[in-house]
Amino acid sequence: MPVTAELPGRARALLRAMRFAYDVEPRLLVLSFVLITTSFVPDALGALWLKFLAEGVVEQRSTLIGWAAFGLAASGALAWLLRIVGERIQFLFRERATIAIEAHVARLQATVTTIEHHERPEYLDRLQLLRDQAFLLNHLYQSFMGVLGSLARLGITLGLLVWVHPSLALLALFAIPTVIVSTRRAGIENAAEERASPQRRLARHFFELGTTAGPGKELRVTRTGELTARRRRKAWDVWFAAVSRTRWTSALWHMAAWSVFGLAWVGAIAITAVVLNASAGDVLLVLAAGANLARYLGRTAAEANFLRWCIEAAQRLVWLEDYARSQSTPSLRHAPAALARGIRFEHVSFRYPGTDKLVLEDIDLELPAGAVVAIVGENGAGKTTLIKLLCRFYEPGSGRITIDGVGLTEIPEAEWRACVAGAFQDFMRYEFTARTTVGLGDLPRIDLEPALSTALERGGARDVVDTLPHGLQTQLGPTWENGVELSYGQWQKLALARGFMRDAPLLLVLDEPTAALDAETEHALFERFAAESKRLAGARSSRTEKNALSSTSDPAMVDSGRITVLVSHRFSTVRMADLIVVLEGARVVESGSHAELIARGGLYAELYAIQAQAYRS
Repeated sequence: MPVTAELPGRARALLRAMRFAYDVEPRLLVLSFVLITTSFVPDALGALWLKFLAEGVVEQRSTLIGWAAFGLAASGALAWLLRIVGERIQFLFRERATIAIEAHVARLQATVTTIEHHERPEYLDRLQLLRDQAFLLNHLYQSFMGVLGSLARLGITLGLLVWVHPSLALLALFAIPTVIVSTRRAGIENAAEERASPQRRLARHFFELGTTAGPGKELRVTRTGELTARRRRKAWDVWFAAVSRTRWTSALWHMAAWSVFGLAWVGAIAITAVVLNASAGDVLLVLAAGANLARYLGRTAAEANFLRWCIEAAQRLVWLEDYARSQSTPSLRHAPAALARGIRFEHVSFRYPGTDKLVLEDIDLELPAGAVVAIVGENGAGKTTLIKLLCRFYEPGSGRITIDGVGLTEIPEAEWRACVAGAFQDFMRYEFTARTTVGLGDLPRIDLEPALSTALERGGARDVVDTLPHGLQTQLGPTWENGVELSYGQWQKLALARGFMRDAPLLLVLDEPTAALDAETEHALFERFAAESKRLAGARSSRTEKNALSSTSDPAMVDSGRITVLVSHRFSTVRMADLIVVLEGARVVESGSHAELIARGGLYAELYAIQAQAYRS
């Protein structure tokens, strides 16, 4: 169930951010709050001490002059001390909060059940802003405390003006437009930035294309570097033009509001001196307090402006929390220890969010326990989407997927993911040591030498490790000290070995994991794999699951009823599968063994003949 695209309310986002900070560092938060907010108070009393100083000079009262001078000095020193200590405490608090916030954001994105938020443009734009503005989350606390302190300072200043004459409180009314404009300004500008964020994301994409090593060779060969730079500048100009218009408009309103207040302040001084016939001390108080009011309003407005910007980031964080929570479904059943029957698609249909086209339509399919299943079809037929549903990266739009009769959504996603292994065409290049890069496939056994060795053999990556200067201890990635660069095919072999780290998964997914390897290497690798799968399946059919689990102490020999789902465009590999499923136009049009499908003379036989002819020629 997708969460609404609307951002949560500001008050809720602020309360959630403060609660998070209190849970992380309660003592530092409270101490920072007290020091930051109280540091503003002594400064506001400066106008009062100036009044007493002026009256002491006019009336030639040395005692009053002494107390006023002491008050000015004490207020300044206390304000400085509270501010310095508060900033030091606040800095320590922000450092610790930053670590917790960034870990929280990363954990949220990584633990969401589905990957919809990584693929929907409107979610990507919001997440891009959250990543770019993550630093605002830890500034939110200081900004919020600063706003409260500024409001207290404003209250004291207005109290001093009312002390001279109640009518001077009207000066605050002329400040209201500045507050309204300043507080709304950030929201209007941020809304414009969010509307234009696709162009900013496009500009960033072009920038990465032009400045990172991966695309560097192709940009030079195709001579598209200049084109990339122009496209980047154009996308940036479109973004900036939209945002700049909004900024200029808000700036004009801001200037008009402050002009109104400036005229009102001059009028208040004149009224105090001429109409009210006030003392020199009162005139000086109104002059200083009015100047302070303008300065404090400016600071408060700026703090409120920045706070609103910070709250926008907090709103996106709360939205991500809500989204993660909405993707978590109640878990009623546990994942089975082994598959007895298999996985079944029961009239499953699916379309990607925000689109009308069905990518899978009324899929009714059974994947038997212990089988090697190949998914074939032309590009866009829905092969990878079917894999995503099996891994629970997305939920079916209609129908359901069952595991030995239990609905996949009833099994805790963490349990199901622990039962899934595999390798994907768009694999990750982990620039760690080779040992860690492979071992990440099974965290509990990441340091077990036999497990690593077995995975390397299964993935055909032993030759890669043998060529590394320090074997499994070699640092990968040329950007690190003593790091070694690998070819794309070598990275893919290590990714394949990582996918084979788990010994007894219920589901092994291989989504074109050997696209960078030559056909002969791929064929040999899967021939070994298919032979092992058939051996395990044969052993399974001759004994009960209980006996199988107790008859060996080698987990690699345990048959979990594993289903292997292979996506490949090479039919020399596909023909080894026990079951071949042919997709066309979002539907399953054929299924069966290689021999059965060839004899049927349908789409599979046609595609196989085309590829075989290409190899012969």
